[in-house]
Formats: sequence, structure tokens, C-alpha cells
Amino acid sequence: MAEALSDEVQAGPSRESAMEGDSVGWGIVGYGWVARDYMAPGIRAAGHRLVAVADPGEASRSAAEAEGARAHADIAGLIAEPEVEAVYVATPNHLHRAAVEALAASGKAILCEKPMAASLRDAEAMAASVTRAGIFYGTAFDQRHHPAHRAMRDCIREGRLGTVTAVRIVYACWLDRGWASFQGQDNWRIDPQQAGGGALIDLAPHGLDLCDFLLDESIEDIASLTQARAQDYAVDDGALLIGRTGSGVLANLHVAYNCPDVLPRRRLEVVGTTGMLTAVDTMGQTPGGRLTFTDGTSGGSENIAFDVEASPFLEQVRAFGSALRRPEERAAYSAERDLHTMRLLARAYGEALAPAA
Repeated sequence: MAEALSDEVQAGPSRESAMEGDSVGWGIVGYGWVARDYMAPGIRAAGHRLVAVADPGEASRSAAEAEGARAHADIAGLIAEPEVEAVYVATPNHLHRAAVEALAASGKAILCEKPMAASLRDAEAMAASVTRAGIFYGTAFDQRHHPAHRAMRDCIREGRLGTVTAVRIVYACWLDRGWASFQGQDNWRIDPQQAGGGALIDLAPHGLDLCDFLLDESIEDIASLTQARAQDYAVDDGALLIGRTGSGVLANLHVAYNCPDVLPRRRLEVVGTTGMLTAVDTMGQTPGGRLTFTDGTSGGSENIAFDVEASPFLEQVRAFGSALRRPEERAAYSAERDLHTMRLLARAYGEALAPAA
């Protein structure tokens, strides 16, 4: 976890555990490291319940059972669980479509990991299925829920940056061929058929979606360059993307699987005519980091307080559970918006994510 500023601890609004009646019964499809290490703890910390897990792996099912969840080898068993109201889909990307279509047909609410799918064709089919079923769907862009990023959006909406001109993001890590093998799991992120790409499709969705979240508008124009420079696998291990929103804000995003983890590798900047916001070590699954505002006239900097204890996964569970209980809050979720992000990824890959016929 990133080291937190001592004067920021508990700076965000205090929240109690879910009130009686608000606790949600969750299921998880695909119990890998993200689901086990971040989503399941987030469910518990929010006062919700992890009821059941579906995973073909015996070790994953055993891990779920050790935490008190019922475990199934396939999704049918999870769907049959009446206590499961919402389902987090965390399978490899190429399996998202089948899971989402089955869950949509069952009427359960769905929170699906990003990217929506390994291909644009599958993402479009998913969006059609949830629309047809009329169920509550969201893509798991957990970075929308990091308290630092919410504080950034508040500052932008209040006009502290003046006219926003640019967003600059670095989101990188080291992911070699053997990554995840220490957990006894297949490193599907380097398989083009399972993942749909490499660093670009895995990491860039967060940056693209954050631009939408922070600016209240989407990137419309996009171009990119990819590299396969340092790792010995078939997918890209780095990418640079440039984009522009409809109002003219420029965005650049560097994502990578070839940056050693000990180097500075997580930075988010929003620049305007009267100041700049800089978030360091906020992008990722863990809480904490640092957020500063730099005044465009004096050059002076100040720390911006936010809740450094709440992880983006915890806040994501809280928000999704609240919207499940309160339909008026569901406007914050949009399958069509998420499909637009998939179309940007397809264009960034030169339409390699096959578009619908």
C-alpha cells in the first residue's frame, strides 16, 4: 500500500457498515487473485455477504469455501442460489460474454470486470443482452471509486483548474511470462485469445474511463502506438495513447507491462488554466496515495485531503450495492458508455478488436 499522509487519515467522510436491509448477497464468477484479494474483502468490509462462487478450479473453490462461501464448478449452480442478488464477473476477458448473457437471462444484477470483453463483438452482444433483459449492469471501473479521484472531480467541477486543457496518465507495472504462476494460476493476460491484447487492453480502459469520470465527457478521437519491447510474449507490453474530448481536452496515457514495480509508475495529472491536480500512487487496487493542487498563479502547492483508508474496491461495492437498492442512483452506470470505451480500444488497436459485422 502506498504510504499515506498522516494529516489525511480519516479525512474523508466517515461511513458505517451497511444498514439493515442494505446488505447485498453477492456471487463471484471466477475466483482469481483480484476477486480473492480485493473484491471479497471489499464485500465483507461493506457489510455485504459473499454467498457463492463459481470457478472450475478446485483450488479456487476450496479458497472460497474456506471463507464461508458456497462453491460451484459452473455458473449454473451460482445462478440457482436464491440469496445471490448481484454477481461480480472476474473471469478471463474472453469468458465475460457467456457469463454476462447467462446472468442477464437469470435477472441478477451484474458487475463485470473491465474490459467488457476480449473483443468488441462480444462487448456489443453483452450490452444488447443486458438491455434486452432490463437488468442492472455495470463495468467494474474501480478507479472511479478511489476517494482521491472523487476529490479530483470535485475540484474540477468547482472550477479550481479553470479551463481544463489536458489529462496525463502513467499506469504501468512489471508483468512477465511467469507472473501469477506463484499463485498456481495461468497468466491468461499474455494470451491474445483470452485477453484480447496486452497492456493496452488491460490497463488503458481505466485511464480512458477516468477521463470520462473526471471531465464529465468522453474521449472522442484517439490514436496509439504499441510496443513489444521487453517481455517474451505475443501481446503488447506497452502503449502510448493520445486522445481528445469533444470540447477539446487533450489526453495522453502511457500503459506498460515492462516497468519495474520499484520505479515511479502510477501518476495522474489534470492541467487547467488556473492550476493542476496531481495524484501519485492512487491508480491501482489499494487505498492511499497522495493528491496535491498546484496554483497556476503562485506556483504554490497544497495537499488535498481524502479518505486514505477506503480502497476503490470497497467503495465500488458500496456504490453498486446502494444503486441496487436505490434505482435512482443507477444513472451513474451505463453499458453504452462502457461500450464506447471498448470502441476506443478497438480503434487504438487499429480495429484489431473485431467490430460487429
